[in-house]
Amino acid sequence: MGSKKLKVWLPLLFSLVMVLGMVIGYQLKGKTTGNRFFNTARRSSLQELVELIRNRYVDKVSADSINELAATELLSHLDPHSIYIPAAYLDDVNEELMGNFQGIGVEFQLFDDTVNVMNVIKDGPSARAGIRVGDKFLAVNDSIALAGRKLNPDDIRKRLRGPASSSVTVKILRGNEVKNITIERGVIPVASVDVGYMMNATTGFIRINKFGDRTYEEFMTQLEKLQKEGMKELILDLRGNGGGLLKEATAIADEFLSDDKLIVYTEGEHVEKYEYHCKRPGLFETGKLTVLIDETSASASEVLSGALQDWDRATIIGRRSFGKGLVQQQFQLSDGGAVRLTIARYFTPLGRNIQKSYTKGKKEYEEELVSRFQNGEMVKGDTSKHETKPYKTPGGRIVYGGGGITPDVFVPYDTTRIDSLLMKLYRKNLLSSFVYRFYMQHPELSKAKSALEIPSKFMNDENDWNAFVSYVRKDSIYLDAVAPKDRGELVKQLRAQMGRQIWRAEGYFEVANLTDPTVLKALELIKK
Repeated sequence: MGSKKLKVWLPLLFSLVMVLGMVIGYQLKGKTTGNRFFNTARRSSLQELVELIRNRYVDKVSADSINELAATELLSHLDPHSIYIPAAYLDDVNEELMGNFQGIGVEFQLFDDTVNVMNVIKDGPSARAGIRVGDKFLAVNDSIALAGRKLNPDDIRKRLRGPASSSVTVKILRGNEVKNITIERGVIPVASVDVGYMMNATTGFIRINKFGDRTYEEFMTQLEKLQKEGMKELILDLRGNGGGLLKEATAIADEFLSDDKLIVYTEGEHVEKYEYHCKRPGLFETGKLTVLIDETSASASEVLSGALQDWDRATIIGRRSFGKGLVQQQFQLSDGGAVRLTIARYFTPLGRNIQKSYTKGKKEYEEELVSRFQNGEMVKGDTSKHETKPYKTPGGRIVYGGGGITPDVFVPYDTTRIDSLLMKLYRKNLLSSFVYRFYMQHPELSKAKSALEIPSKFMNDENDWNAFVSYVRKDSIYLDAVAPKDRGELVKQLRAQMGRQIWRAEGYFEVANLTDPTVLKALELIKK
């Protein structure tokens, strides 16, 4: 009997459950957000404020500008390195770390409202098309004039760059001849390792300008090349390196540290502790190593130099680094932009967090480097009293956190440099423009076999110096009575620029390193 009753009522119960489910589902429809992370059923005060401004404000305000302002202001109250990236700038920002861009492969500068080709990347699209150093770009695709217009470098790049395999036709002036040349754009590598070369029979030099997507690969190419050339000691230059990808810095550290040594670890409120250890035998675990840093070496540069200092693997030379110990992760936003949000702090093997304080606000944080000049630290070394606990390395050295990596050997900032005059010359492109014109007028310079020949071929007599004095006088800069030490500094800069003109970054650093105080100090210590 019970079984018969169940057979009668079961279809009815099933129907009621279905109807009830449909009713509940309909009522919940507007109250749920599916698989989206944020619940938007209840608007926040910020959303209401944005809507009020958009719909009620006296003047028209772009929704994008409201969102950008709100996001930027909100992030500024968290820490100095969490940033909002508008959609319009995202490709450019990402390109910095990708290690390449798509374009025609030339370096140019604007002189007298004319685009002058300074360098042509070897084996690049422009080189294959026949573009030469000294060519002047007059127009792009017949209709867009480049010469005689007040264009800025970004405007010109936008006209020349484009997807790989696409073509662009440029009208150029070569001497007195006008030509039209079609260039098929390609992928142009952007080196993060400026140079790797032998300074003498046993000492190699490698400079890394950032940690991008291909930095470890570029570094290994240079390291292996120098070892084949007989390198026993290495000077690794991280000055001016603002950081980048953590994985590239830890991979390079692995080449210097043995066994499974800890390189760095990260940890945050919502990020569990994660340790980066050495994973493989390194190519340079025992040779003498010196690392150059300065006040602009930051983030991944500090990870690398901090790990090598904590393990007594390298001598750190220079000035106290920037002090950035925060890790950012990039998140895509629905408006096409992105946010780089600080998610963790990184710690050196001994447990040092080298992030300097930002409790007094972003403005004071950004001006902290200026205070180092004002309090004499740039000349006398880190004279501040360390408020964090001391850490002892395996070799017995005492190191501190909470404000950058303090070098083992201090090299003061050269206060005798004529910075104000140099800045004026750089601002007007007068150094590079003079060097470029001088190079075009003296083709014999291109026959130099190495950058080491530049001091004997350029700016080594009164004629060269007087030519420079006359050139900058046209811009109301007078060097006729410049002090001997200032003249000496200008000659150094001009020679380094000539090295760049002929051999790009490699030539610049090979010439500059001949008189660089920090490099010379490193060479001195290596000999001991």
